[in-house]
Amino acid sequence: MEPLKFFIITDTHYFKNSLGAYGEAYEEFMDGQQKCFAETQAINEAAFRYLAEAKQADIVLIPGDLSFNGEKQSHEAFSALLHDFTKKSGKRVYVVTAGHDFNEHPVCFTDAGRGETEGTAFSELLGYYKDFGYSDALAFNAEHLSYVAELSDDVRLLVICNDVDGEKHVAYDDEFLAWIEAQAKKAQADGKMMIAMEHYPVLPGQPILALIDDARQAQAQKLVETLADNGVHLIFTGHMHNQSVNVAETASGNKLYDVCTGSAIGCPAYMRLVTVLDENTVQIESIPIPDFDWDKKGKSCEEYFRDQFDRMIRTFIDCMRNDPVRLMNKLHIKQSPALRKIFPALGKKLSKMTVGQFTRLLLVKAAPEIKNDSFVEFAVSFVRSVFEGNQPYVEGTPGGDTLLRVFRRIGPLVRKLKGSQGETLDFFETMKNTVGNYGIDDYNAVLTLSE
Repeated sequence: MEPLKFFIITDTHYFKNSLGAYGEAYEEFMDGQQKCFAETQAINEAAFRYLAEAKQADIVLIPGDLSFNGEKQSHEAFSALLHDFTKKSGKRVYVVTAGHDFNEHPVCFTDAGRGETEGTAFSELLGYYKDFGYSDALAFNAEHLSYVAELSDDVRLLVICNDVDGEKHVAYDDEFLAWIEAQAKKAQADGKMMIAMEHYPVLPGQPILALIDDARQAQAQKLVETLADNGVHLIFTGHMHNQSVNVAETASGNKLYDVCTGSAIGCPAYMRLVTVLDENTVQIESIPIPDFDWDKKGKSCEEYFRDQFDRMIRTFIDCMRNDPVRLMNKLHIKQSPALRKIFPALGKKLSKMTVGQFTRLLLVKAAPEIKNDSFVEFAVSFVRSVFEGNQPYVEGTPGGDTLLRVFRRIGPLVRKLKGSQGETLDFFETMKNTVGNYGIDDYNAVLTLSE
């Protein structure tokens, strides 16, 4: 087969800036956001200028969350940007919509405070994006806005959406899984390689994310088996705004790789260049989101995105100390008088602690290289690394050895964790592989799809 190249850019979260993204209420909202907001129009314009000029590939895949939160004017502007991009560059774009793309009451912010702008219904999405995969589809499922597209003479793309009219993040029923299976079998019968794209990951980006219901496709194992056991061994996803490459194997011995890409508008901000070398070998490369026209206060793009991420984590820590009610609201914790007392006391202690002081509470020694570091700064870096991928806290490093001692100390009290989809997780192994990457490189890798 002829090698095929294409770009992946996801979670573009385009927001038409003129709708309003400023003021005191906006700044308070952004305290809890991983991603940028006011800047998204400028970021997307820069990213698609880059893609228009890039010579490596003439196909772009976008795995969902096209708009910030379903604003009608954002969809109008983003679809216009895509039409202009395809017309001027001659390149093809394939999208899937997701939960942030339909909403009855999207918000905007001005000096007057928080307001609303006109939203978009699920039934309207096809009208905006029909020219980006749907209109020339080989097969189309109207209920799920899902389709099959011919990327080349040798490769087909299966695009699946886990939303339906009026409901987001649904588990796939037997009828839709049968539709997916039929498309995979038809590709095999036609002698085509099939790859897939969905917004939600089907494998947890990091092991700890298996505890969070919204971090992956509902009833994901059914989809893993339907794809892998019918010849689809690679899926591209987004949603969690993290960089990860993971693999699962079914009971039949078939593999499925899940390549999740960070958001275009928040740390870690990357695109991917994918090269299908042959039906069994795929090369993954990561490309930083390019510089964009915005007053970044002298910071690089990476620094600007990272500072917004860190702002979010520090806000949670500050709220623990100074505003426990806000913290409980953000984390959906049931409020109580006891917690309103416990959180501030705990927050004050943690904010003054070093890593060594914290580990001593657990009767564990911190590595000498980091024992005097701020506990808060270490925590911020640790949480960010879970999303950035290639987590550095592996065995043999000061941070890794310290964290592994902590996990071994806590382990007898926890031992097992229950995943959001019913699976049992070993506490120590889950935490070890969350803080350190012992598997596939999350940025650049060559994947062997089957043995």
